[in-house]
Amino acid sequence: MKDSTMTKHAIDIQRVYEPLPDDGHHCFLVDRLWPRGLSKERLANVEWLKEVAPSTELRQWFHKDPEQWTEFKKRYLAELNASPDAWQPLVQAAAEGHITLLYGSHDTERNHAIVLRDYLEKKSRGK
Repeated sequence: MKDSTMTKHAIDIQRVYEPLPDDGHHCFLVDRLWPRGLSKERLANVEWLKEVAPSTELRQWFHKDPEQWTEFKKRYLAELNASPDAWQPLVQAAAEGHITLLYGSHDTERNHAIVLRDYLEKKSRGK
């Protein structure tokens, strides 16, 4: 029987507007734009990796038509595959301990952080 902690992600995601984890997780802001209404001081211990976010063009395209979720994922994965320097620090950080990816999207079920987390977990397992 599997231990329930084995199924927990080594990489968590959460909205940047929620209280930051206080359990030693290293937090990374993975949006291209700074979150509206948040001060730099509030996120002082968060590393901002904007280059790992979807391109401006892809982000704007998806916001115009969120029903294109499957196509968005495909295009974003292609961007990630083309930019290993952007996501490698996250794989390294996840190998060293639990990390949390912070995003600003209101949609908690269809956003780039979900795609990024799944991508990073595959890369962490060497797939």
